[in-house]
Amino acid sequence: MKISKIAIVSRFDHQDALDMVRKIYDEFGSKVEIVLSPKTGDHLGITENLLPVEKMRDEGVQMIISVGGDGTVLRNISKMNDPLPILGINMGTLGFLVDVPPEDAIKDIDDVLKGFTYTERSRLSVCLNGERLYDATNEIVLITARPAKILTFRISIDDSQIEDVRADGIVLATPTGSTAYAMSAGGPIVDPRVDASIIVPLAPFKLSSRPWIVPGSSTLKVEMMIPEKEAAVVIDGQHSYSMKENDVVTITKAENPARFVSSSINGFYEKVQSKLA
Repeated sequence: MKISKIAIVSRFDHQDALDMVRKIYDEFGSKVEIVLSPKTGDHLGITENLLPVEKMRDEGVQMIISVGGDGTVLRNISKMNDPLPILGINMGTLGFLVDVPPEDAIKDIDDVLKGFTYTERSRLSVCLNGERLYDATNEIVLITARPAKILTFRISIDDSQIEDVRADGIVLATPTGSTAYAMSAGGPIVDPRVDASIIVPLAPFKLSSRPWIVPGSSTLKVEMMIPEKEAAVVIDGQHSYSMKENDVVTITKAENPARFVSSSINGFYEKVQSKLA
């Protein structure tokens, strides 16, 4: 596939990231049409070829280069109903969604522009009391809004109640998100090729409350059970909502997956070993 139009989005709080965008823009601007997200352009003083992420697919963008960390990737995926393939240049800290180190950026982008493949990762569709929220690429976290206040959640899978969990919160993750918050909370590392969802209690009151792995086709429902307490529903660390007694979060597999450009570090197990070494 001939690559004729790409986009670049970047974090803004690190000058190194903006310098990397400028380097990519100068190196490849004569070889391929490049558009920038408006805020990226603003920080670089570029006023032409600016396009919101939400409109990039409709305007013919074939791939997005994300310069930053996992948060930059997740923020921009959440803006797209049908996500474009993303290539992550790692200008953050430890990240599982940003494969390319800055010293390899120019070479890897040059290779990708000759033609690329990508992998698809399932996302989760989230509804709060029937209202559709943003889809999640990594996880949905239900967590106490008041520190040191334990909550009670009723969890159902396909209308079968599995457990009432008393805990600080719950992480509901995709296999992609199994190496993020869910892993830190004691959940399993799951190969992203596995069609599954992961449920991990946060600091549960009962030691018998353990993580669950359920089929990816399942409908998950989580209900708040205790009055006069409030939780926060946080999607991919980017979007937050309030949840109170008798509110219900319903989670199903999203229609459109996230897409990631294949890079020189392709193997999941190789990536886990290199990131967690």
